[in-house]
Amino acid sequence: MYKKIDMQNLPVHIGIIMDGNGRWAKKRLLPRLAGHKAGVDALKRVTEAAQKLGIKVISYFAFSTENWKRSKQEVDGIFDLVLKNLKENYDRFVNGKTKIMTMGDISKLPKELYELLLDITEKTKNNTEFIVNIALNYGSRSELARAFTNLAKKGKTTISEEDIKSELYTHDLPDPDLIIRTSGEMRLSNFMLFQSAYSELYFPKIHWPDFDEKQLKKAIIEYQSRERRFGNVKQEKNQ
Repeated sequence: MYKKIDMQNLPVHIGIIMDGNGRWAKKRLLPRLAGHKAGVDALKRVTEAAQKLGIKVISYFAFSTENWKRSKQEVDGIFDLVLKNLKENYDRFVNGKTKIMTMGDISKLPKELYELLLDITEKTKNNTEFIVNIALNYGSRSELARAFTNLAKKGKTTISEEDIKSELYTHDLPDPDLIIRTSGEMRLSNFMLFQSAYSELYFPKIHWPDFDEKQLKKAIIEYQSRERRFGNVKQEKNQ
């Protein structure tokens, strides 16, 4: 499968909506948190695979502004898993070449997790080889509301697309070329709505904990089979 990938036509930025952890666990008669733990393992696998392939940016939708509606036990469990993963990989992050970013209002997260995220993002901010962007307490609509509020505070009365982009969490990242949502659900669910205007969308039916390097390569091959015109007409050959 690797040979089928055109290494000259890789997506620069891949966004992933990691869906299906709970259904994966339910299918195995396991608690939902077991699904989230397996989802963290999948995140590690896919991140390593993406970096090995030469992807420059990968953004994960880890916790949405709507996810607070879930049970306190599940929410606390998710944050504990994120915290544990960051602690276990702290030295590798701060001494490596990967830039860790976040998008979303992370100030609302548990204090220890919030402070650790600030620490890691600060210590890796100058890395450029590979970027991992984690969406925590993120929603695209709230991101846009935040952007317009900031522009209004600056006295902007006429607002351009570039003005909006400058106030997004992803202002210094390229827009995602490919967005993957696992588990077969065919919607973006408030994920990078402005940034995804011309993203290719891919909806594999596999649950996120089962997503791996092979599945990532399938997504990239599918991406490369599409013609991206960005509003232009198809260019006929020999014209």
